[in-house]
Amino acid sequence: MRRTRWGIRKRATATAVGVVAAALLVGAIVLLVLLQTSLAADAEGTARQKAQDVAAQLGDPDDTEAAKYVSSTSRPDQIVQIINSAGVVVAASVPAAAKAPLTQLRPADGQTLTQDVPDLSIIGNDDEFLVVATGARSNNKTFTVVVAAAEAIQKQTIITVGWFILGATPVLLMVVGVSVWALVGRSLRQVERIRAQVAAINARRLDERVEVPSTADEIQALALTMNNMLERLESSDREQRRFVADASHELRSPLATLSAGVEIAAADPTGETWRDMKGVLGEETDRMRYLVEDLLTLAKTNDERLEVDAIDVDLDDVVDAELRRLKSTSRNAINAHLGPSRVLGDARQLGQAVRNILDNADRHATSRIDIDLLSLDGNAVLTIENDGPPVPLEERQRVFERFVRLDESRSRESGGSGLCLAIVAGIVAAHHGTVEAGETTAGTSRFRMVLPLAGS
Repeated sequence: MRRTRWGIRKRATATAVGVVAAALLVGAIVLLVLLQTSLAADAEGTARQKAQDVAAQLGDPDDTEAAKYVSSTSRPDQIVQIINSAGVVVAASVPAAAKAPLTQLRPADGQTLTQDVPDLSIIGNDDEFLVVATGARSNNKTFTVVVAAAEAIQKQTIITVGWFILGATPVLLMVVGVSVWALVGRSLRQVERIRAQVAAINARRLDERVEVPSTADEIQALALTMNNMLERLESSDREQRRFVADASHELRSPLATLSAGVEIAAADPTGETWRDMKGVLGEETDRMRYLVEDLLTLAKTNDERLEVDAIDVDLDDVVDAELRRLKSTSRNAINAHLGPSRVLGDARQLGQAVRNILDNADRHATSRIDIDLLSLDGNAVLTIENDGPPVPLEERQRVFERFVRLDESRSRESGGSGLCLAIVAGIVAAHHGTVEAGETTAGTSRFRMVLPLAGS
């Protein structure tokens, strides 16, 4: 049999009621104990004061004043006796108590003793009493003033308070339960509204957002978090769609060339067309292979899955190797000053990043490329300048995005795929460095790549 789990509303209500019930139980016990202690102390204090007041009246020769005081100030909850040294009751607050002493306590002059007795059968009373006996001396005579305070009133008071608490507890628990049920339900309605709005958002409606309540609490924070997540999802979806569209557009040209070349070559039985087009088709195949490799590298950098085999790498050797390659094919004058710089990273990936920046500089240079590598403040700083026009200020961030060509009039053959600088940014970021486009004092193009030195 499948067990049904309680929802948040039921669990919160049950927890609140249980906690309040436990708190009330502990509070009621503490209250009753304190009340009993307080009432007992008050009764004993009152009895002691009564005994002292009666003892103070023992002064006339026949002690009649004390007897009058006992009878005139008698209380229903107290029984007072004056007992002489022979054990005879000389005065009592009630006639029934004039026959025999209520207690055998005989304290000395000025001393007070107390005793709890289960009943006063001498006067026919079955209630419990607190007996207070005070010793007194008057006219060379010794007396004992006895005050018996009934404890029934104390018990009745405690019972009354206990029944009141017992009767009020269900009402209070009901109020707590209803209040928590309503409060949690109100909060969960807002959560349910947010859930329903998020559930209605699909891939075609990523531009929608949930309603943010003006409650300044966790519900508002939840709604804001959901909107931020939806905004990131929309941005990621938009970027993915653009990436797929751009990649498809880039692959269309070499695929079309290959398809047309194969059809034409197949239609020529002599094979002359195939020999004539073999070089063109090979170039298009290489171009498509490089483009696919760049796309895979860029996808890894975007997903933060680019694996870096971190070892000590002499960056100056990496740059020197790429410069030798560039000098063999470039028509521009290349000047380089390479200082020793050792970084922690992947030599192959760093070589690809340097190659892409150098190729970009060679593509846009007019006649000259200057390369400078130095160590500064714990970083290896590689500066590549060319005498071509600089990247416009408003495009210096966008130039490192995918498929970005600032000069849309350039063909893909001369302008590249628009991926090389995006790959540079991804590789440099994976090596905890930075790359930026800038401008020299002469108003020409400059790119600067900064990587932390090994051990820094």
